[in-house]
Amino acid sequence: MPGPIVEPMRTSAPTLPMTTANVIFDRELLARCDRPGPRYTSYPTAPHFHSGFGADQFRMHVRRSNEPPIPAPVSVYVHVPFCFSPCFYCGCNRIITRDYGRAEAYLARLYREIDLVAPLVDRDRDVVQLHFGGGTPNFLESADLGELIETIGRHFHFSSRADRDFSIEIDPRTVDPDAIRSLAGFGLNRASFGVQDFDPDVQRAVNRVQSVQQTREVIDACREAGMRSVNVDLIYGLPKQTREGFARTLDTVVGMRPDRLAVYSYAHLPEMFRGQTRIRAEDLPDPAAKLGLLELAVERLGAAGYVYIGMDHFALPGDELARAQHHGALHRNFMGYTTHADCDLIGMGVSAISRIGDAYAQNHKDLPHYQAALDAGELPIARGLALSADDIVRADLIDELMCNAAVDIVAFEDRHAIDFHDYFASSLAQVQPLVQDGLVTIEPGRIEATARGRLLLRIIAMCFDHYLEQPAAPVARYSRAI
Repeated sequence: MPGPIVEPMRTSAPTLPMTTANVIFDRELLARCDRPGPRYTSYPTAPHFHSGFGADQFRMHVRRSNEPPIPAPVSVYVHVPFCFSPCFYCGCNRIITRDYGRAEAYLARLYREIDLVAPLVDRDRDVVQLHFGGGTPNFLESADLGELIETIGRHFHFSSRADRDFSIEIDPRTVDPDAIRSLAGFGLNRASFGVQDFDPDVQRAVNRVQSVQQTREVIDACREAGMRSVNVDLIYGLPKQTREGFARTLDTVVGMRPDRLAVYSYAHLPEMFRGQTRIRAEDLPDPAAKLGLLELAVERLGAAGYVYIGMDHFALPGDELARAQHHGALHRNFMGYTTHADCDLIGMGVSAISRIGDAYAQNHKDLPHYQAALDAGELPIARGLALSADDIVRADLIDELMCNAAVDIVAFEDRHAIDFHDYFASSLAQVQPLVQDGLVTIEPGRIEATARGRLLLRIIAMCFDHYLEQPAAPVARYSRAI
């Protein structure tokens, strides 16, 4: 059996944070270059996973990841799929219910999955990142969530490092300050809140009505409870959205001073997400108006002192994301941008994805199959992918572009023992039109997105995606870049 493919340690030179001052909003260029493409939370992307990779392969790759010289620390992601009501824009894997018995049954299966997965991971590998996503993780009652965290801590080894990142996504409509204090008491130190838009017409159109007051109360409660970071999510391109209304939302959110903001583009794909059929296409802003909403966000957040991290993300200059980017230590995975670049990721729960060493593994995406596998005493893995040597090289390059908007060619050649221009000859030919458009520059020792190209990192990265060169490349499955 061949040995594992080892991903070289990245040693790129630090880059300056991407403040919004060095992002140029070129409307004509953005409109012309906007097209569907991956978000690159992985490479290869999830549509390329296959059912030939299953539980046996997962065990093998975990075993390899435990081997010397230095096993990586661990991130743990737990998916909680339940929501009390549907948000019509949502494309997440979620289950709408008010029957808490379903959550109790789900927790029983999660504990079985923990029992199966934890013994595969050496106990001396610290968990430095824990994240609960959904769905709505705070669908779980505080006592049950606390028991879940305690159970994970018994089976894995929680790091005592000051910079460990234990986080949860929260629906502000279904939590109060007492619950926030309980979450902090369980060791959670970062919370992410969905807001999307405070405009009442928009909220009614997407079936997510929440007040400014209840949002501010839970954000304040996080800070009072000692959580070190608060994130807020917004969406532009929603039905009934206007420039004036979104400006009010931005000003209100900036007044709350979250440490990080994500400003996502709404992708209207009703053929893929049933809830979106409730949104009338005629209520959506046209492409020019939608682009104007993004422009407004970049302007307002820049004026408020936020750093543009990349893709949809902004952070205060002192936030860990901004500092990690400055030191060349930023990374992307299925949780988005992360400061823990050196971790193996273990995903648990329905649809969760793991990245272990040189492989990806995804659990069953539907609840009945996920539960049936665990009831049979099996790992609930439905598909995955073992990365080739070429996958690892390209994954590193794409991660560099998405996190730093630049690639140090000399350092990259040293890491992978390649001649960069020979290896990526066909990819560099695809980059040339973007060079001519002013999105990217190519110098003898460096590729870098320009100020005009930093909002189109996905488009630049796509030039290096070998899978998109194939005739049946699934580009139509992806959202548009803007």
